[in-house]
Amino acid sequence: MSAALEDLPNDVAALRALLLAERAHHASELAERDSRLERLMAMLQTLRRAQFGRRSEKFDPAQLALALEDLEIAVAAAQADEEKHDKVRSTPRRAETKRVPLPAHLPRIEQVLEPDSTACPCCNGAMHRIGEDRSERLDVIPAQYRVLVTRRPKYACRACEGAVVQALAPARLIEGGLPTEATVAHVLVNKYANHLPLYRQWQILARQGIDVDRSNLALWTGRGAFLLAPVVHRMLERLKSSAKLFCDETRAPVLDPGRGRTKTGYLWAIARDDRPWGGADPPAVVYLYAPGRGGEHALRHLAGFAGVLQVDGYTGYNALANPARAGGAVILAYCWSHFRRQFYDIAKGGNAPIASQTLARIAQLYAIEDSIRGQPAPQRQAVRQQRTRPLVDELFAWLEVQLRLVPKGAKIADAIRYGFNHQDGLRRFLDDGRIEIDTNTVERTIRPIALNRKNSLFAGHDEGAVHWGVVASLVESCKLNDIEPQAYLTDILTKLVDGWPMRRLDELLPWVWAQQHGADKLGR
Repeated sequence: MSAALEDLPNDVAALRALLLAERAHHASELAERDSRLERLMAMLQTLRRAQFGRRSEKFDPAQLALALEDLEIAVAAAQADEEKHDKVRSTPRRAETKRVPLPAHLPRIEQVLEPDSTACPCCNGAMHRIGEDRSERLDVIPAQYRVLVTRRPKYACRACEGAVVQALAPARLIEGGLPTEATVAHVLVNKYANHLPLYRQWQILARQGIDVDRSNLALWTGRGAFLLAPVVHRMLERLKSSAKLFCDETRAPVLDPGRGRTKTGYLWAIARDDRPWGGADPPAVVYLYAPGRGGEHALRHLAGFAGVLQVDGYTGYNALANPARAGGAVILAYCWSHFRRQFYDIAKGGNAPIASQTLARIAQLYAIEDSIRGQPAPQRQAVRQQRTRPLVDELFAWLEVQLRLVPKGAKIADAIRYGFNHQDGLRRFLDDGRIEIDTNTVERTIRPIALNRKNSLFAGHDEGAVHWGVVASLVESCKLNDIEPQAYLTDILTKLVDGWPMRRLDELLPWVWAQQHGADKLGR
């Protein structure tokens, strides 16, 4: 029961009611998990049938493989969730994997796990070795595959019947599976950092003579993403406690198997980077999937955040600035780069003097920003008040005059009105040295997502996009903190598999981990 012992009622009837309510809640959770797993399995079967049916003609075979692997990842994660909460089975259900002998040419690195004591627990006499358990798992180091052999010798007493001691088998991410945690981390980094779909990784392994089925790679990825999700959730909590954040969203096309086409989902990037003004908070980014782009998703993703949010001019963020919002209104700061683009698109066609002059005026603002980048916030604010504010005032005064001179339906008029409609947010950086002039910080974190999207075209399922966001959050946060993601993911996966306490998740956050593993910085 979730209630603390001292909080339990003394009345038997009340205690019984509490117990029944707890059981009902648990049953509801079980039913929800079972329904989710059944739904995913049904979709997986539908998509597998599409490989050989008429609908398969609508999809490229490689893209269909990508869709299948995302669904298989979702199924693996759902099964992991089910096993975690299953109190009926005394031992975890072994993963259904296709085991094949590992190639003999791979080097074997043996680790021998001896018992703490080989003294007989009955008579305290010396025990002799009678055998051992031996297992092999596929391990990986950069540019080299190897087989990690775990041997657990058994010891028995000659004087006592039935007295046998042996070291406990180590915990594994994939129960009964081949990969070490380093191998799973390697697959994750290749898929989400190197943009290698699983079927391409399968091809790479096959060239090494390692026959690992692509569905097994999907299983490893799903289990890994499930195990990492609490770390990302904690990282999001830490981000939302910040005084200033960036936010942007990008398309994440998701396959809709029943309709034979894709639907448009979105990955929302919530980022923090205080390095331009010397802030103490480390940089990080979290990607959250949503099936749409509406303001309700912004409200949900940023629930609990109260501070300055730097965004583009998209109206979906306006709901955050509502004073009636739970937790109070968020202060929106807008992006001068998006404002500049309005005029750049016009000027590149030539013979656009108003657009060209506006670009020249905005360039003056960016020149000042270049000169104060990296300085403390108070100094940045002072320079902006002295040098930048007069230029901004002149720009808007000049644009007001130009707006009266151009036709109302002209593109240049729309560009000018965009500036006036967002003027308060565009001016906000003048009064706060922590605010950047644009949202380029978060846009840089969007680029890897766009590249992965280019290589994969779409995710195979909504939950595949969720797992995409989980792993990408850690990979990109590693890059922002100059951490080698392979080393980081290997270490924290190992710790999580070994039962790392949830109350100590902060120690697994990339920037905290980096303080303890300075040698694993990028390039070392």
